[in-house]
Amino acid sequence: MPKVALFNQAGSQVGDIELSDTVFGLEPNESVLHDAVVMQQASLRQGTHKTKGRSEVRGGGRKPWRQKGTGRARQGSIRSPQWVGGGVVFGPTPRSYSYKLPKKVRRLAIKSALSSKVKAEEIVVVENLALEVPKTKEMANILSNLSVDSKALVVTADYNDNVALSARNIPGVTFLTADGVNVLDVLKHDKLIITKEAVEKIEEVLA
Repeated sequence: MPKVALFNQAGSQVGDIELSDTVFGLEPNESVLHDAVVMQQASLRQGTHKTKGRSEVRGGGRKPWRQKGTGRARQGSIRSPQWVGGGVVFGPTPRSYSYKLPKKVRRLAIKSALSSKVKAEEIVVVENLALEVPKTKEMANILSNLSVDSKALVVTADYNDNVALSARNIPGVTFLTADGVNVLDVLKHDKLIITKEAVEKIEEVLA
């Protein structure tokens, strides 16, 4: 079982916590991690791109000249694709890029992402995260106490208004609840700041 230090908000170590082997102690599967990240990024695409085909551009209702006798190539419309101002052939149309991986693959991916943080010693488990009022300065002080000076993902067991509001104005810091932990956010942040209660909740779901 991987064992990591347990800190309080002041940055002092108050003990150790043993993490579940089945969630935090796996050998990260890079192939599955890549598939999960590509899936998430594809799902984030808006897919609102659009070009007009020949039936949608303005004009071109009349045949520009008669079929025979002019010496010019036959044309049916000045809005055919070969004309300037004509329609686009096989252009992009609005669509959804999202797709899903099998459930077992998604679970393995998030376990691999969490295990990679433990393996790289980029996880900081905090006894509790509580702020009396929303205060960005207080949240910045907590991160400083925990020696976090880079992009950080803050995870609590349940939604906490004060923590969420205090963290959102700090560049590079993202707040999530345990239910919303995902592969992309875990991997793109340098540090994972997670409460003891959130660890237990994640282990309960994924173990």
